Amino acid sequence: NRCSINACPLVCHIPELRNNPDYYSQKKTLPDLKKTHPWYKEIHSQVLQDVVKRVKLAFDRFIKGDSNGKRSGRPRFKKKHRYRTFTYPQIKEGCLEGNLINLPKIGKVKIILHRPIPDGFKIKTASITKKCDGYYLVLSLEDKTVPVRAASASPKVKPDINPESIIGIDVGLKEFLTTSEGETVSIPQYYRRSQKRLRVIQKRVSRRKKGGKNRLKAIKQLGRQHKKVSDKRKDFHFKTAKYLLSKYDVIAHEKLNVKGLVLSRLAKSVLDAGWSSFLTILASKAVRVAWPTALNAGLLAIPVSARNTSQNCSSCSKKVPKKLHVRWHDCPHCGCSLDRDHNAAINIKNRAEGQSVLKAQRLLSDSRTGWEAYTEPVRSV
Repeated sequence: NRCSINACPLVCHIPELRNNPDYYSQKKTLPDLKKTHPWYKEIHSQVLQDVVKRVKLAFDRFIKGDSNGKRSGRPRFKKKHRYRTFTYPQIKEGCLEGNLINLPKIGKVKIILHRPIPDGFKIKTASITKKCDGYYLVLSLEDKTVPVRAASASPKVKPDINPESIIGIDVGLKEFLTTSEGETVSIPQYYRRSQKRLRVIQKRVSRRKKGGKNRLKAIKQLGRQHKKVSDKRKDFHFKTAKYLLSKYDVIAHEKLNVKGLVLSRLAKSVLDAGWSSFLTILASKAVRVAWPTALNAGLLAIPVSARNTSQNCSSCSKKVPKKLHVRWHDCPHCGCSLDRDHNAAINIKNRAEGQSVLKAQRLLSDSRTGWEAYTEPVRSV
């Protein structure tokens, strides 16, 4: 506890711990806030409590990270007009009456139901989100017949999954994806097709006076056009994922660093394709942890390393260097000749076949087949 010349002691005073606000202390201050801010009384009490909970979750993700250790950015203050979603953590039974829903502090609101509430399900929460084309209501339901899965438990693979029903896919910009069977899915390029219309509306926004009602109308029109592009792309991703999972039990794909790819000169095309969104949808539709009885539940989407999938030969595994503009693979070692993306898809499939989860599934299916053959009764002649 002394300095280098051993003359005077080094004393470090520890400051008192700050009384930082937490989830419970902020909830206690809500009644006082209603006195200083009278318009808070117009908001339902549980909606205000849910806002405090969202702040806590946002800071937890920023400091601790999620279950995978991935941390989010620092939470930012949201102005009143940028706060687009509020949630009722609890809602009374019988709140739905035909095409009306009774919301506390708001009253009865007319809605268009996407699908009817199934029998035996109970409405637990209701979230209202404001988007450029209107308000959306999201209901979370509870079905007590579905067993609760532990948070730490990993999703189980279907017992009847066929490890031989596997396909590799290579996403690209020439075609949206190419399978290891040689099948291709063309890329729609929704954003590029809408650029002319978006340019016209954007000019309209720029010419309007700031703060005026006409500018606000033009901004809403621009937002609706962008949402149309986003909805078309999302619908295409869901339909493509459903098509693949209806034909195969295991889908192998590359681990893509999309954040790095958008820094290149192909950024607009990469973002227009939406690879990251598609692979997320594919993985979620394959597992379907939240509803194990759903279609395609328990299938596999296996990510593999993307290193040299386009450079290595799928036949002899020798490296055949080629630049990006070369779209055909010709191997000088074994004579293999096929499309570059098709070659990459086969390499992706081969890498996935070596994964431990598929090896275990093959051993399980082989042992099951052997046991059935062993227990088959001998027929009398």
